[in-house]
Order: sequence, then structure tokens, then C-alpha cells
Amino acid sequence: MQRRWVVSSDYRSIIEALIQARKDRGVSQRALAAKLNKPPSFTNKIENLERRLDILEFIAIARALELDSAKLITLVSCGLPDQIDLNA
Repeated sequence: MQRRWVVSSDYRSIIEALIQARKDRGVSQRALAAKLNKPPSFTNKIENLERRLDILEFIAIARALELDSAKLITLVSCGLPDQIDLNA
């Protein structure tokens, strides 16, 4: 069951950036989950917008993909509007 805040366009853009980064590196959802010591459903639920990603998980995923999490946050935030509706 998807909740409104999980499917907002702002949140979706963050997840799409992580999906693209994972695919660009040729890493499967299963392999990413293994790097994080999580079950495969962990990455699947995040990518299918069934589970909300917190900032610590974002950083862990970025590191598992050998990305600079600060640069990734900057890249993603540049595409977000100045005002983010946290209730959307």
C-alpha cells in the first residue's frame, strides 16, 4: 500500500536517482541488499515505493554503490523545488 508521502514527485525523484545509480553500476537489487546485509525485499520495497527511505539508509546505499553521498544529495536536491511539501 503506497502512502501519499511515498509517491510524491519529490520523493520519487530521489528514488529514481538511486535506481539509476544502481543500474549504471550494474548492481542488482539482490546484490545491493547483500552489500547492506539486508534481505532482497529491502531494496525492492524502496524502489517500488512501498517503503520510505531514511537519510541513514540513503547514505548506506550511496556508499554501497561507491558514490559520494554528499554529492548525490546535492545532485538530487538541485532538482527539487525550493519549497518541499512534507504533507504531500
